[in-house]
Formats: sequence, structure tokens, C-alpha cells
Amino acid sequence: MIRPRSTSTMVRMRFFRKAKKREGWLAIALQRDGLAAVSMQTAPDIRPQVRQAVFYPGKDHAALLEKAGRELHAHAYRSITVLANGEYQILSVDAPNVAPDELKTAVRWRLKDMLDFHVDDATIDVLDLPLDPNAAVRAQHSMFAIAARNSVIEARQKLFTSAKVELAVIDIPEMAQRNISALVEPVGRGVAMLSFGSEGGLLTVSYRGELYLTRRIDLPLEQLLDDDIERRNASFDRVTLELQRSLDNFERQYSFISVAKLVLAPSNVRGLEDYLASNLYMPVDTLDLAALFDIERAPDLADTLLQQRFMVPLGAALRHEETVL
Repeated sequence: MIRPRSTSTMVRMRFFRKAKKREGWLAIALQRDGLAAVSMQTAPDIRPQVRQAVFYPGKDHAALLEKAGRELHAHAYRSITVLANGEYQILSVDAPNVAPDELKTAVRWRLKDMLDFHVDDATIDVLDLPLDPNAAVRAQHSMFAIAARNSVIEARQKLFTSAKVELAVIDIPEMAQRNISALVEPVGRGVAMLSFGSEGGLLTVSYRGELYLTRRIDLPLEQLLDDDIERRNASFDRVTLELQRSLDNFERQYSFISVAKLVLAPSNVRGLEDYLASNLYMPVDTLDLAALFDIERAPDLADTLLQQRFMVPLGAALRHEETVL
């Protein structure tokens, strides 16, 4: 997604060092109560191997990042971080009919009345939504535009630079979740995935490894953990209604995509899977990240609570980039 910039205008850049980088990413997610870091090695036809998964508790992200970079040998990896909800906007726009090198300029123009800040103060990236290749009539082509304030990107870049951690990419949680959902897609069908954290819920739908839907559900995880059964079920009802509306709209918009199931991200919420399975028209499963990743070097990830904490950096560390010569 977004790469660090050297000026207020977005510039794609790659970093070069004489020392050879290891294959894989070091993904670092800043959290309210600390910092979660994952290093991973990926290769075709094998489970992604988690080399390290470490949580550093505390409030001083600068000090934690410097410690993590030193202890996890950040210099040997390409590093990626993830913005938090509220630090960016993701919007659906009509794809401009322009040359690829003019795409971001055209999207920037379209966003000028859609952002809650001036478009000149925005760093922008785009994400394509492929059309149905078998459609007889060509449908309207859409794409996601991701926009963040320049000040947010610059602050994150400065934080990593000060900690001596070389930052290659800044990503968003939607893409991290997409990366994980792509691992559980049945051939030829899509998958809906729902996760909850302190910032609320995130629903995504992926198909053939592409992100087609993203919705935020304004319901903090704490409300789903309420000991009062009536209040907890009221929260479950809200989640169910949001899912029904979002998935019904998705089916109308993308009729060529058959969503096979809803996958719940790991959490300590009791009863949600059964509740949704009883009220939705599709199968509902709960994800076990230990079945997707090789965690031999990080056996603590077998714990559900740790899977919840590390899900975003694990997804970010799955980032794949084609080599450009």
C-alpha cells in the first residue's frame, strides 16, 4: 500500500543496502497497550513460517519500537507497519478511464469533495476491484481509494526513523485481514471474515485474493464480552443485522461472487459463532491461526488471545510483492 515518502508528494521508493535482506517481512503493529511484532518467511506451497511473534507492553511506542528493532534484528528484514482505524479513510470510487501513470492524479481529483480534510494534505493509494471476466455487459468499474493525512504518514515515518527501523511499507488492517482470508478461500468462491478488537469490528470479503468489501462495525470488543446475557445478546443482534445488510448488498453488487462462508477471527467472545450460525444463511467458522501458520518457533500463538493480538501483524507479514527488474 502506502510507502514512506521523502516529501509531501507521494513518491514510491525502494531502499537499498549492501547487506542482503532475509526473505520475508517484519510486521510491527502499534497497539494501545504496547507493540506487536511478527517476522515471517513465506514460500509457495508451504505454510507461512512465523519466525518470531513478540509483544512489547507499554505506552511509549518510540522506546518500544527501538527495543523491538534491536532485539528482532530489524535491519535484516523489510519492515511494514499498519495504520490504526481513524488514521486513514478507505473509499469506493469509480475507476477513472486514464492511463496507469495518471491514475492517482485522477483519483485525487475525485476525492477532493469526499475527504474530511483537504486533498492537498493527503497521501493516496488505490486498490483495484477486478470485474467479472465472464460478464456479457461491462459493468461499472470501481476501486478503493485509501487516503491518509500527510501528517499521519510523516509522523509514522519519523517514529521508525528515530528508532533506526527502516520502514518499507505502511499498510492498513483491511489488507492484513484480506491476506489471511485469502488463505482460507475455497477455489472459485469468496470468503467473508469478521474480526473484533478494541477499535470495533471489521468485516471484509475477499475473492481470488482480492479485497471486494470492507465495513467497520462500531461495536467495541468489550460489549461482546459483557457478562450480562441480555446486553451481550443485544450486541450479537447488532452484529447480525450489520452482517445481513452488508452481505445482502454485496450479493446485489457482485452477483458473480459466491460467498462460501463467514469466518470469525480468533477472539475470546463466547457464543458468537453459534449465534451467527443460527441467524445467517451461510456457514460460520472460527479461525485457528495455528492451522494456517507454521508456529513451531512461536508456539505461544496456539493461544486464542495471542492470536487475536497478533492477527493484524501476521496478516501484514503475508504481504507479497512481485519483483520488478
